[in-house]
Amino acid sequence: MKVSKLIAPCVALCLVVACSRDEPGATAEPAAEPASDPVAITTTDADLRTLLAGDSRPEEDRARDAGRRPVDVLAFLGIETGMAVLDVMASGGYYTEVLSLAVGPEGSVVAHNTPGFLQFRDGYYENAISERLAGNRLPNVTRLNKDFAELSAEDGQFDAAITALNFHDIYNRNGKEAAVASLQGIGATLKPGGVLGVIDHVGAPDADNATLHRIDPALVVETATAAGFVVAGESDILGSADDAHTLGVFDEAIRGKTDRFLLKLEKPSG
Repeated sequence: MKVSKLIAPCVALCLVVACSRDEPGATAEPAAEPASDPVAITTTDADLRTLLAGDSRPEEDRARDAGRRPVDVLAFLGIETGMAVLDVMASGGYYTEVLSLAVGPEGSVVAHNTPGFLQFRDGYYENAISERLAGNRLPNVTRLNKDFAELSAEDGQFDAAITALNFHDIYNRNGKEAAVASLQGIGATLKPGGVLGVIDHVGAPDADNATLHRIDPALVVETATAAGFVVAGESDILGSADDAHTLGVFDEAIRGKTDRFLLKLEKPSG
């Protein structure tokens, strides 16, 4: 669904994002198996599809690639080798690893989570991200555990950031003001001209999106604009005409196959 068709002329997250990066499903996937050796990231111009298909990645991650289309998402956002990228609400680290391979050894990735979220489900996500990064497996990745209200330029000046399947919880559970503050916190870590990619489940404007774990894309645009971002692009590469936006994202009929929007937000250079 094109966002333009829907557009008319900080607070800490603790128990939110339960249906975040590790969707589909209310039950998250098993944590990635730790590797004994670092993943080889030796050629910055290597084809990302080949790297993602390698057996160094967890099988669960590779199974998700067809629906998530990470190569196409990163291409749309302009994420390239050598960049510094922030994975916002990284959860168990699916996109953290994708980004690690994409930016190569000359680039860097910071996996961000809020401290409260890492305690959710008896520390499930803390265990998952820790196991994924165990033994310096992804040597160009570091972690940042901070609430959005505490993010600042001192946490790094990133070329880009991405958050996937998280924003609906930020907005629906905490309201527009908290959502604006969260985006402002992310914006503080971006360089002027830096890009923030937002992926989420499309929600109808008049639906009970808090229950469905969806959000109206127009609300994201409105919130991002209030936070100082400009919309630099939109894509329907994650769209699905089979999703009528009436079912919850965990419903077996559409689980893992929801209609998703992708926004490219930009921090103004001036």
